Amino acid sequence: MLTYFLFALGFVVLIKGADILVDGAAAIAKKFHISNLVIGLTIVAFGTSAPELAVNLFSSFQGNSDLALGNILGSNIVNMLLILGIAAIVYPLKVKTNTVWKEIPFSLLGAVLLLFIANDVFFDGALSSAITRTDGLALIGFFIIFLYYTFGSAKNTESLASDTIESRSTPVAIGMVVVGLIGLIFGGQWIVSGAVKIAELFGMSQSLIGLTVVAIGTSLPELATTVTASLKKQSDMAIGGVVGSNIFNIFWILGLSSIIRPLPVHAASNLDLSLGVVASLLLFVFLFIGKRHVLERWQGWLFVILYVCYIGFSVIT
Repeated sequence: MLTYFLFALGFVVLIKGADILVDGAAAIAKKFHISNLVIGLTIVAFGTSAPELAVNLFSSFQGNSDLALGNILGSNIVNMLLILGIAAIVYPLKVKTNTVWKEIPFSLLGAVLLLFIANDVFFDGALSSAITRTDGLALIGFFIIFLYYTFGSAKNTESLASDTIESRSTPVAIGMVVVGLIGLIFGGQWIVSGAVKIAELFGMSQSLIGLTVVAIGTSLPELATTVTASLKKQSDMAIGGVVGSNIFNIFWILGLSSIIRPLPVHAASNLDLSLGVVASLLLFVFLFIGKRHVLERWQGWLFVILYVCYIGFSVIT
């Protein structure tokens, strides 16, 4: 019973830790007058992706590779279809040209690249498929390029950090980051241990647990951040947080996880990999249908319906 209690408590500790981490990091960023978009693409994305990072690191070290891969694939699908869908329903999201032509295509590139490197059997004629350490190093390389571009673009951005970010002294902000990281460590460990036990108890695969329960749970920070930004009509923060989070998940978290321990990929994961590509492609295409560079409410509803159908199909199969 203690394992299951800690599993549930782990999400609370994990999400609160991420929240404190984001507040502290955003306060530091505000001192340097970093733009909303850059905060969303880097600091907020890193903070809201921290739960996935914590879960994946513990999963990789403990050899639960199915849970690690399922968590990232599920989180990215949740981000694109469920979270962006809900945010667009709350308030249509206007996307800047720079985001349409650079950040979103980079996220799409990540999804396509992941589909290729996870299918060694199909593309290379190998006996099995896996995201290897070499693949992980390549993903980290792309991540470094993304960071270089993002911080470079900060020099050309006029929008300054939002006044809604609370100013804090540097020691307090750093302390918040440390406390947040501690919450991530304990919460992540409890979630991984509980997820493995639940999978064993109900005869479910670790992959399914990762794609559903763990993915939704670790994506709650993205949901809270994105919907709040949408309510405040801060479309840059809403879109930037989700797109940045997906980029972080693939290039940074999955890259780091596969370097720690290569991640075997089963043929059944191709559905999830393909849906990740489709979701990113739909986001890009939708911005040219109807109101240009706006994700409208009806498109948000379509995203949410597609996600519900995907979850239903995954559980049934």
